[in-house]
Amino acid sequence: MEWPAYLDEYEKLVIRMNTPRVVIDNAACPTATVVKVDSGRKHGVLLEAVQVLTDLNLSIKKGYISSDGRWFMYVFHVTDQYGCKLTDDNVLSYIEQSLGTWKPTRSQSFEGLTAVELTGSDRPGLLSEVFAVLADLECSVVDARVWTHKGRIACVVFIKDESSGFQIEDATRIEVIECRLSHLLNLGEQNDGRVSIISMPALEGSISHADRRLHQMMFEDFNFDCVDDTEAIAMDTDVPCVSVQDWAERGYSIVTVQCKDRRKLLFDVVCTLTDMDFVLSHGTLNTEGDQAHEEFYIRHMDGSPISSEAERQRVVRCVQAAIERRGSEGLRLELCTLDRSGLLSEVTRTFRENGLLVTRAEVSTKDDMACNVFYVTDMTGLPADPRSIESIQKRIGESCLIIKEEKTPRVLRKVASDSFEEPNNGVAAGLLNLGSFFKRNLSSLGLIKSS
Repeated sequence: MEWPAYLDEYEKLVIRMNTPRVVIDNAACPTATVVKVDSGRKHGVLLEAVQVLTDLNLSIKKGYISSDGRWFMYVFHVTDQYGCKLTDDNVLSYIEQSLGTWKPTRSQSFEGLTAVELTGSDRPGLLSEVFAVLADLECSVVDARVWTHKGRIACVVFIKDESSGFQIEDATRIEVIECRLSHLLNLGEQNDGRVSIISMPALEGSISHADRRLHQMMFEDFNFDCVDDTEAIAMDTDVPCVSVQDWAERGYSIVTVQCKDRRKLLFDVVCTLTDMDFVLSHGTLNTEGDQAHEEFYIRHMDGSPISSEAERQRVVRCVQAAIERRGSEGLRLELCTLDRSGLLSEVTRTFRENGLLVTRAEVSTKDDMACNVFYVTDMTGLPADPRSIESIQKRIGESCLIIKEEKTPRVLRKVASDSFEEPNNGVAAGLLNLGSFFKRNLSSLGLIKSS
C-alpha cells in the first residue's frame, strides 16, 4: 500500500488497525457468494458496505452483523440480478477494493454538475412542468431521481449548462432557476414546496449518494404526527410489518421488519436508522421465498435505547415509509434513446397528456445516450390503461420505450399495541434463536469452531 506523504508512522498504524479486512468466498454457500468484512467500528460503516453492494444491483439474501467493543463484523450472502453467484472478476475486485479501503467510498461523482433539490406536494403533471422549466432555462439534465409517497414528492436533479456543458455558477442565473421552480412547487393549496440549488465544492460535501439524499429529504418532509385510521390499517396489506421492542437487560431496542423481499430493501432500512442517529450493533437478515425478515439491535449514539412509546411509533413510521418509497406502484417503462435538448420535458408531457402519473423515476445519461426508467399509473393511482401506453409508444417510438411488467410489491402490515410492549417469552426465544443463528453461521464459515 502506498501511503500519502503527509501521514506519520502513528497515523499509518491507526489506519492499518482500522482498515477493513474483506474475504469473498464462493465455496462456503451453494447458492450465493459470501462477503465477509471486519473492521474498526465507526458510525455508518454498515451503511457504506450495503451501499457498495446495492449500487451494483446485487441482492442480499442473508446477512448478519455483530459488534464487539470497537470491532465490527458483517457477513452477507449475495447474488447477481439473475439470482446467481458472482463470477465476474472485475465485480469481485471492485467489491474487495471498495469495502477494504480506509477512505470513505463514493459511488457517484458530481464533478462539474449543479444539484437541484425539490420537495413539496405532488400533483398530476408536476414532474413534466419541472423538466419544462429547466429546458426553458437551458439547463441540461444529466441525472435525476424522483420519489413520490403519500402525496409528497422529492426530487434530486443534476444539471449543467446546455451551451457550455459546465456547472452553473452564476448567482443571478441560480436565483432565477430557484425562483421559477419555487413558484411551480407552491401553486397548490399547501404552499409548502422547497427548492435548494447546490454547486461544487459544496455539492460533494452535501450529497454523497442520491438515494440516501432522497431518504433524508423525505424524512425531513415527513409528518410524524399523522395518525392512521385503525380500520384502514387493518385492511391495508401494502404497509410493512414493523415493530420496536425493548431488551432492557442489555440496553437495546429491537427493530423487526417483515415484508416482501426486493432489491435495496436492506439499504433503505439501514439508511433510515443510520440517519436517525441510531447505532446498529447487531442484526440479522433472512429471506425465504419472496419474504424478507430483518432484525436489528439498536441504541442511540449516546448508548441509550429508545425510551418512549412516541419515539417507538416514530421509528415504526419512518421505517415503513422508507420501505414504501421505493416500492411505488406502477408500470415500469424504460426509455433508451439518443439524448437531446428537452427530451425529458417532451416525454413527461406525453405521459401527462395521456393521463399518466409518474410515481418514481430514474434518469441517467452516458455519453450521448439517455437511459431513463419511469413507473406510471393513471391519475387516480390505478393501473395505466393499455390504450394509453400504446398511444405513448407510438408517439415516442416503440423501439425506444419498452414496457417492463413488474408486480406491485405486496407487504404485510401490523401496527398493533403489542408491538410496543416489553418483550415477552417470545422475544426471549427470538434472542436465543439469534444467538444460535450467529453461532451456526459463523461456524459454517469457519470463523469459529463448532462445538
